[in-house]
Amino acid sequence: MAKRISQKQLKADDIRQMLEELYPEVPIPLHHKDIYTLLIAVLLSAQCTDERVNQITPVLFAKADNPADMVKLGEDVIKEIIKPCGLSPMKSKGIYGLSKIIIEKYDGKVPFGFEALEALPGVGHKTASVVMSQGFGVPAFPVDTHIHRLAQRWGLSSGKSVEQTEKDLKKLFPESSWNKLHLQIIYYGRQYCKARQHEVESCPICRKYGVKKVLENKGTKKTGQTKSIHSSK
Repeated sequence: MAKRISQKQLKADDIRQMLEELYPEVPIPLHHKDIYTLLIAVLLSAQCTDERVNQITPVLFAKADNPADMVKLGEDVIKEIIKPCGLSPMKSKGIYGLSKIIIEKYDGKVPFGFEALEALPGVGHKTASVVMSQGFGVPAFPVDTHIHRLAQRWGLSSGKSVEQTEKDLKKLFPESSWNKLHLQIIYYGRQYCKARQHEVESCPICRKYGVKKVLENKGTKKTGQTKSIHSSK
């Protein structure tokens, strides 16, 4: 007897198809040239826009685009360069610290694996997931506050945390789709499903699958800057 497919699964399948039609190609938003520069860019993107990060990383990477040069640059100089990205004391400490560990423990190469990455200063599960997905090509589903919000709006997860939402989404979508899909959701959120000034009528997925709370709330008049797609550590 064939296994019955749940309504939630049918909805998830349709949403994935809609996103594929809208975004057949999804470039990685943060500019980088290798896994190390990707790691640094993702770390800088916490509570900062991708646009701002992409303005600052060329300045930083012109001086240091590898762990050895970053350590030579020093924490104070790093902090001054990355100041426009915000949280510079914490981020510069993380960048300097992880660069030092990569040299001492990993022969200058960014380590492979969630456990090794998350053990680095300033690197949480979200950052590690982005590096594993976009850097190493390993299936991962990085969930930040933006994906968390959309998953709730679409009734794909009722999780109270990004961790629970990640688990829920991984169950609904095939592993082979994760690396592309998390970017598709983020691009969709930027274009159609913003945190503020969200208009249901202009949002194809919410118009079709929005939960009751979303359909009743037609948006707010507040405005705000769109944070980086990697805004959660």
